[in-house]
Amino acid sequence: MAQDEIRDQRIKKLEILKNRNIEPYGRRYEKTKIEDIGEQGEVKTAGRIIALRKHGGACFADIIDTEGKIQLYFKKNIIGDELYEIFKEIDIGDIVGVEGEIFKTKTGEKTIFVKNFKVLSKSLNPLPEKWHGLKDIEIRFRKRYLDLLINKEVREKFIKRTKIIQFIREYLNSNGFIEVETPMMHPIPGGAEAKPFITYHNTLEMNLYLRIAPELYLKRLLVGNFEKIYEINRSFRNEGISTLHNPEFTMLELYSAYGDYEEMMEITEKLLTNLVNFLYKSSNITYQGKEINFSLPWSKITYEDVFKKVGIDNWHDINSVKEKIKEFNLEVEEEKENNLFELLDLIFSKKIQPQFINPTFIIDYPEEISPLAKSKKDKEEITERFELFIGGLEVANAYSELNDPVEQLKRFQEKAKGDEEKIDFDYIEALEYGMPPAGGLGIGIDRLVMLLTDSPSIREVIFFPLLRPKK
Repeated sequence: MAQDEIRDQRIKKLEILKNRNIEPYGRRYEKTKIEDIGEQGEVKTAGRIIALRKHGGACFADIIDTEGKIQLYFKKNIIGDELYEIFKEIDIGDIVGVEGEIFKTKTGEKTIFVKNFKVLSKSLNPLPEKWHGLKDIEIRFRKRYLDLLINKEVREKFIKRTKIIQFIREYLNSNGFIEVETPMMHPIPGGAEAKPFITYHNTLEMNLYLRIAPELYLKRLLVGNFEKIYEINRSFRNEGISTLHNPEFTMLELYSAYGDYEEMMEITEKLLTNLVNFLYKSSNITYQGKEINFSLPWSKITYEDVFKKVGIDNWHDINSVKEKIKEFNLEVEEEKENNLFELLDLIFSKKIQPQFINPTFIIDYPEEISPLAKSKKDKEEITERFELFIGGLEVANAYSELNDPVEQLKRFQEKAKGDEEKIDFDYIEALEYGMPPAGGLGIGIDRLVMLLTDSPSIREVIFFPLLRPKK
């Protein structure tokens, strides 16, 4: 039967219920979670019907809630003619509340012998035909509510995401950090190199930018005498969509006054090893068929030595880098073919990054691509910065934060290339009041959840990933 026909039939059943003065969309219902139902006694619970087996004057049904499933047994001479007639209008997908007594069937299945029930929500659309799973990826992402309803493993993945975020909060809180909130709309985009989303404020008659990163506002709080802070919230980047990128994503950013990037390494190691042990009671996980060991110590390699691994002895030499591009047969976008760091990033992402399976810190990045990081004492062109890679994914980025207002303004000006409107002078002024030396760390929550739930795409761990409208 076509879906439209089924829907028409269910609308008729809806009208039948209304004509019998039955409210098909119920109200508050006190229930016991299905997983908490004991082996005997009276019980009151509710859930969605996922299976119906009618046999004359009796009927079996299965209902589910978030984590549990239980069988129901309806008998006409127990619930009475009136309720049984109402039950005839019930379909798979409907949500019902039931009261009854627990017993076990001959096969040992825990079952509720229903004595009373209520319709709590009449489903007009049928559930996908095969209860064993909604498989179409396009439908799964566009209709996430069906994906969650049908695929228990998807629900479990998002429950794990919640547990990951809760653990991070509790860990940081217990280590002296406090959670803060900073603006989502910025008058000047900053904190990272990315194209922003632009909006317009009517009253102020000005453009605002959805934040690329919270960094510059969080560091203003360091100036304001907050020493250990973190924020878990959304950032937005008007760039490509892929298995690793969504325009709206969740970030953890934290800052520790009087620290540096070495402290950030220690925090990262402790946070993630404890998190993995909390989730799996082990230091080992599997991601996309690759075994990952979180045991300490984690590997470290400099940015310079990374490229030596693929035969680039002098990464400053753009000609030798271009030769490697040709050797690796990598395609370069025309506007990037003379940009040294774009070429290096291409080689890194295609030929080097996939090799970093166990947690690996790449340290000491060039100043040109680290405008907010403090330079090393002995090498001013190199900064105290690391990126963390696990399972071939970039998971974290951290600096010893640049707190010299004169140097910071100089770097901003070099990046702005004469466009002074791109410079956040208020941030520079804040630095001029004095920001303590500090370490800062950013962790992409979505990618971390990908890693810890063995998910191949970022869309698998975001409830509602951005998709092109369906035509």
